[in-house]
Amino acid sequence: MSVTVLSVGGSLVAPKSGIDVGFLKKFRQLIRREAKKGSRFIIVVGGGNTARTYQRAASSLVRLAAEDVDWLGIHATRLNGHLLRTIFRDIAQHRVVKDPSRPVTWNRPVLIAAGWKPGWSTDYVAVRLARKFGATTVVNLTNTDGVYDRDPSLHEDAQRLDRMDWKSFRKLVGSRWEPGANAPFDPIASRLAANWKMTVIVMQGKSLKNVEAVFNGKRFRGTTIS
Repeated sequence: MSVTVLSVGGSLVAPKSGIDVGFLKKFRQLIRREAKKGSRFIIVVGGGNTARTYQRAASSLVRLAAEDVDWLGIHATRLNGHLLRTIFRDIAQHRVVKDPSRPVTWNRPVLIAAGWKPGWSTDYVAVRLARKFGATTVVNLTNTDGVYDRDPSLHEDAQRLDRMDWKSFRKLVGSRWEPGANAPFDPIASRLAANWKMTVIVMQGKSLKNVEAVFNGKRFRGTTIS
């Protein structure tokens, strides 16, 4: 059975407006529909606005060490992970994966994972788990429709790139991980994916018909990095 690894941006699950129940309902329907066909999914989820809310609150009171910023984000990802495990309870492994370096039991259609430790993003966890279970592609669901040659919020003439090689992408995002960074795919995870010759697809996560097209090998809107 095929394994699909999804790195789900936390802003899709927990935007500023609160938990996006509408998105989760449609996402749940899609994953369950594909699981019935025999597909298996590893879903790694970020912290979203939940993480940023706690980080802002703490930083308004004390000067935060980078490690503490990361830990607040990590626990937010774990809360979101338990939310996903709950809505997929009948088809998901009951334990949320928090350490991709340890042995993982997986005998159900869906495996949910969350943050690991400071310095490592959920994108990094997704790449590690992809490697562990023999997947060569990570689908990164974000709030943008791909990677642009420059910030589209600042430049009206920014161009979305359909394909990129790892050298070009890593030049674009840099080489350092910063807690709460908003890169299309984490620089440290990118280095690892490039070393392991993996493919990463960056795409808008709310367009679930577009996501379904990836699952079924059809044309989709997004950026493929390989």
